[in-house]
Amino acid sequence: MAEQDQNPGPDGADRPESEEPIRFTDKRRIDPETGEPRHAEGETGVEEGAAAASAATPADPVRDPLAQAEQILRDLPGDSAEGVDGEVLEEPELQEVPLEAASAGDREAELQADLQRLQAEYVNYRRRVERDRAVERARTVGQVITSLTPVLDDIHAARQAGDLVDGPFAAIAAKLESLLEQQGLERIDEEAVPFDPSVHEALMQQPHPEIPADHVAAVLRAGYRHGDRVLRAAQVMVSTGPAE
Repeated sequence: MAEQDQNPGPDGADRPESEEPIRFTDKRRIDPETGEPRHAEGETGVEEGAAAASAATPADPVRDPLAQAEQILRDLPGDSAEGVDGEVLEEPELQEVPLEAASAGDREAELQADLQRLQAEYVNYRRRVERDRAVERARTVGQVITSLTPVLDDIHAARQAGDLVDGPFAAIAAKLESLLEQQGLERIDEEAVPFDPSVHEALMQQPHPEIPADHVAAVLRAGYRHGDRVLRAAQVMVSTGPAE
């Protein structure tokens, strides 16, 4: 009987060659050679099923913010942006507004309106200055004439008394009165005209046989007017009508 080959066992004892080797399962989660994680049997199928289910069922943007962001990036227009999954997204087109958007006609109309406004302001300013200048000139002339009214009263009284009939003083008085008349001076000394309280100052009332009532019977002191302005009212006697 031939000798059977003896193989030493794990403990050093000889065991028959016909005995089957002992098998064991490596349950380590990390591969000692590659360092990559291992998947236990059955887990791969579960993960593949979950991935397939997620691919078949679209992600809810409300529950999945990442899916919502990816959807927004996919919807962006343009042609140079890259999506999350590597797909090329189009960049939004920037529309350039040409400088000619404000047309030459609108610009010309705006400039013309500004010019017209400036012209109107200048015309109004010039009219206002001229009006103020005329008012100031009339006021100044009126002040000068008012200061000369006592002199005019003396000239008028001397003429009525016969002292300025001839001579150099009569000529000077005539020149002065003529110069003031050229400046717009008017003498208020008319009789038999209706009494006007704006130009007359009534000092007395008497009946008059020839002048009706409420008319100027006599001028006691002449008045003066410069343009529309009364420098001094005339002092008059008012008639009450013919005596009974």
